[in-house]
Order: sequence, then structure tokens, then C-alpha cells
Amino acid sequence: MAGTLYLCATPIGNLEDITLRVLRTLREADLIAAEDTRNSIKLLNHFEIRTPMTSYHEYNKIEKGRELVDKLLGGANVALITDAGTPGISDPGEELVRMCHEAGVTVTSLPGPAACITALTLSGQSTRRFAFEAFLPSDKKERRAILEELKTETRTIILYEAPHRLLRTLQELLEVLGERRVTVCRELTKKHETAFLTTLSGAAAHYQEQEPKGECVLVLEGRSRREMERERQESWQELTLEEHMAFYQNQGMDKKSAMKQVAKDRGVSKRDIYQELNR
Repeated sequence: MAGTLYLCATPIGNLEDITLRVLRTLREADLIAAEDTRNSIKLLNHFEIRTPMTSYHEYNKIEKGRELVDKLLGGANVALITDAGTPGISDPGEELVRMCHEAGVTVTSLPGPAACITALTLSGQSTRRFAFEAFLPSDKKERRAILEELKTETRTIILYEAPHRLLRTLQELLEVLGERRVTVCRELTKKHETAFLTTLSGAAAHYQEQEPKGECVLVLEGRSRREMERERQESWQELTLEEHMAFYQNQGMDKKSAMKQVAKDRGVSKRDIYQELNR
């Protein structure tokens, strides 16, 4: 029978956050696949885990993925760990999971630390709906395209950023998205953990004066639906009522349907539109 791929969440800072189930699985697995064996050996040594380990990372994820799937199909149980946090979240683990599903290998996830959820819960921002963007692309064109998409995102936005790029990213967010509330979370679960709730302009000014240290998670408030609706209504006011009607009628709408849509766009009643047109 085929083995099982275990996705094992490991601490993002504080070693006490590892679960008993993850420790047992790491000890009992036939093989541990780690994103960086040099980093993971410290964790395994701390907990006196002697399970054989192999590297699985962004640059070998296809070739090594096939090897791991073959081992799993042969009956081996494999535990996958990332440098910190939950495998598959902004790391190459998602590729191995896909390959296992395609090969019919059982995959199970052992819950534990994840920087994005840890930051969200302590951010003071809305937690009901959120969008996780991880690291913004380094390619300028692609990066700008994603920032433009985020301009109208109404959910809370979670971004990862390295300390040496934090100031530039805050300035870009302010330029493209406009002023927003943001919580800058640093050194999560560690001794010097901070959650700095401020605005984009406030954060940019702060980190111009004080060099950031440690990996950062930005939790950014989404766009207000009410504000977006107000801006949409204001944009229609730039057209005359006749031009607004013509916009929809030229698309094939009959007069009645066009009046209904124009009334909705302008935030008034259909009766108001009718009376204005028939003055």
C-alpha cells in the first residue's frame, strides 16, 4: 500500500509552538522532506529527532517531487516541513501536494503555526474576510498589475515582506492604494514581537527613521464598499443624464431598462430619472 504525505507545520519563531502530533509524526516518518536541511536540522536536533532528511525546495521541486512520489507509492511515509510555518503556504510544498493527489497518494495536514493567520488575529483589522497575497512579485510590471488589482479589494489584505524592502513596499502601497490603516507585524512569536497599528503614511514615516528588523507581515484594511459606491456615483455625475442614458441604450437596452440602470448608478429613484428626462 502507498504511504502518506504528512504536511507538518513547524514553529515560526517560538519552538514551544510545535504540536505533539507533529513531533510524533516527524519521529515515526520514514523520511522528512525539508525546504532547507541546514535550517531544519537545528529543529530536529533540538527535539532529538533522528529521522533521515532530504531537501525539497523551489529549485528541485519537480525532479525531487517525482522521487518523493515514487517513495510514497512504494509505501514510505514522508513528512514535509518548510523553513517555518505551514507547508504549502507561499512555498513549493503546494507542488508536491498536487503531484500526490494526481498519483493517488494520501495527503494529510497537521495544523500548526502560520505567519499569515498569526498576524491577522493580532492585527486589530477585520478578520471575517481576508485575501492572502504573500510576497509581491519582484518583476515591476507584474508587481504593478497586482497592486492595481488590490486597489478595489474589499477584504483585509495580508502581505509578506523582507525588512530591507519594507519601506519601499509601504511607499508603493500608499502611492497606488491611497491611505489605508495597516498593521506591521514583526518577529512573530519571538521575544521582540511587535504589532504596529498605524496608517500607510505613518508606517512609511516611521521606518524612514527606524530601520526595520526581522521578517514582516503587513495586514492592510480593504477598500470600503461605501466609499467605492460613492466614487462610482460621482463618476457618473460627470455625464449629462442624456449621455448616461445613451451609454446603455447604445448597448441594446430599451429605454425602461436604461432608466433603471441609470437610477441605480446615480443612487436615485427611477421616478427621479423619468421626471428629469421629461421636463
